[in-house]
Amino acid sequence: METLKKNPSVRRKGKLARTFQKVCSLRTTSTKVSSNNGIGICMPKSHNNNPNFDEDYSDDNDSVFDLKSTSSRSSRSGELKIRERRRAVFEAVVAKIFASTTSIKAAYAELQMAQRPYDNAAIQAADTAVVEELRALSELKRSFLRKELNISPQVAVMLAEIQEQQSLMRTYEITIKKLESESAEKQSRIDSLNKDLEEVTTVNRTFEKKLTASGSLSPLDNVVFSNLNLSGFVQILGFTLRSVRSFVKSIVKEMESASWDLDAAASAAIRNSSTVFARPSHRCFAFESFVCCKMFENFESLDYSLPNVDEKPSRERFFNLRSVDPVRYLTRNPGSSFARFVLHKYLSVVHAKMECSFFGNLNQRKLVNSGGFPDSGFFAAFCEMAKRIWLLHCLAFCMSENVTVFQIKKGCRFSQVYMESVKSGDESLFSSDDSADIRVGFTVVPGFKIGDNVIQSQVYLSPATG
Repeated sequence: METLKKNPSVRRKGKLARTFQKVCSLRTTSTKVSSNNGIGICMPKSHNNNPNFDEDYSDDNDSVFDLKSTSSRSSRSGELKIRERRRAVFEAVVAKIFASTTSIKAAYAELQMAQRPYDNAAIQAADTAVVEELRALSELKRSFLRKELNISPQVAVMLAEIQEQQSLMRTYEITIKKLESESAEKQSRIDSLNKDLEEVTTVNRTFEKKLTASGSLSPLDNVVFSNLNLSGFVQILGFTLRSVRSFVKSIVKEMESASWDLDAAASAAIRNSSTVFARPSHRCFAFESFVCCKMFENFESLDYSLPNVDEKPSRERFFNLRSVDPVRYLTRNPGSSFARFVLHKYLSVVHAKMECSFFGNLNQRKLVNSGGFPDSGFFAAFCEMAKRIWLLHCLAFCMSENVTVFQIKKGCRFSQVYMESVKSGDESLFSSDDSADIRVGFTVVPGFKIGDNVIQSQVYLSPATG
């Protein structure tokens, strides 16, 4: 080793030179470096080959402490770079895994798409793509576990991102094709259904014309609340009274089958034995009066004065019931307000003695008392009548909250303002020349006052007795 030559002009740096001499003596191979101050120092050659070695230092204020600090910083910097590179490699591996997974997903989507319609070539290509991606993942796993990865992290990440985006594009294209195929199928189905609808509509129109001609079409289906008026209510009232008369005919038929005295029964129905009927067929008006009196009782009450009825008449209740079979509705909704209304009114209209006389037992009444619904034509006719009256009640309170029902007392003078004869031309049946002698025998159908509008009551007229 060469010895350090001391310069007399820089004695103040002798201590520094000796310190460097001690450091350099630890190395067998050294290089001589001359400074501008004339001091030669020996630097190890290994430091020159170390990329982490920092050669940027000042010659003026160097010390042993400064040299050790520089070596420590270099070591930490090397470790940091190793960690950063390792992290970059891990990120590249994860990126390749996600890219391969996305490619497998796209290939699987292609495989599903090729199933319908069946495409053998597309199925084989998709299967090959899946196998290749699985093989690439397996190779990546093997290289990672053996620490044989030889990749550039930046390039690998970029390639993985490109692969992932391409796979996503394939997936989106497949999804678009699938949606287009489903849309075409649904459009074909829609066209078929439209064709069927046109055929059904044509048939319905034919039936509608026949029903309209026969007067059997339900006006309930034509109710429009936005255009609801008094004439609409009167139309629904007439439709309701048809069901009342149909039920009355069922009662009269059962009475005749049970050999009832119809005159006595009619007088008992209107609670007036002195009433004279112009024709025998007019006795049905007495039974109709009895049924209407019972069914329209408490009509002016918002809840029909029924217990445990919290629902108010509404359009929703009207639409829910107007087009369904009442017995079927009762079976499905035994706890509804309409069900309670039917059960309550049935027990009020059909007396126990009447039912026992008609059917020989009280089975129907017992079933109704227990909350059930009899399966008989008689009960079905009653339910249809009750349904229409219930809907009429809903309609009235949708028009106005002020609803009043009124009846005309026996013996009152006939007035065309509040009354109409139950049968047109009845006035000509009486021989009296003075129209003032025409009096009310009994009310058949009560009158209604909805808001400020009055619907005439229907009465049976009888001549005045002097």
